[in-house]
Amino acid sequence: MTDRLETVLAAIDAANSADPTLEPEDGAAGPGRPAALLYGQRMSAELARIAPDASEHLRIAARGQHVERWTSPRSSYPEGRAGYLAWRKDLGAFHAERVGQIMAEAGYGAEDTARVGAMLRKEGIKRDPEVQMLEDVIALVFLRWYLAGFAEGRASEEVLRIAAKTARKMSAEGRARVRAEFALPEPFAGAFAD
Repeated sequence: MTDRLETVLAAIDAANSADPTLEPEDGAAGPGRPAALLYGQRMSAELARIAPDASEHLRIAARGQHVERWTSPRSSYPEGRAGYLAWRKDLGAFHAERVGQIMAEAGYGAEDTARVGAMLRKEGIKRDPEVQMLEDVIALVFLRWYLAGFAEGRASEEVLRIAAKTARKMSAEGRARVRAEFALPEPFAGAFAD
């Protein structure tokens, strides 16, 4: 790992350490760790597991995927699909800009920050292998760490709809990994079939 990559990952972690929401870590007792910090580290671990030779750009994008996300809560946008889509688009732009600032401070040039920004905005999903890998990692982290909490209190039809949307964004390899690694009950498992 290069010095500037280490610097960027540490700076993203420092920014995410300010997240006021604490999340318990893997059954550990105590108040937990900042949720954004834990999410970023889970993203990096998942990427390292499935793509150990990932580029620096992809490693930065994975760690910065939710940088300072709590500063723009979903509740600050209108209810409904249009509000949700606007929130997601604005978040992608914010994350790209914020990670770009961190990268520039560590000595990365405009071409590098633009590349990571494109990944964080999901430009080229289904066409760009690195953007697609980032999307697959996002889905795997969601399924492994967040699906159960998301599903609590929601109708099974809504959870199935989200699972199907998640599967559609994944590559065929990503969906195959889900089938191999997760014991999802039907009809949820069917959403990840090819």
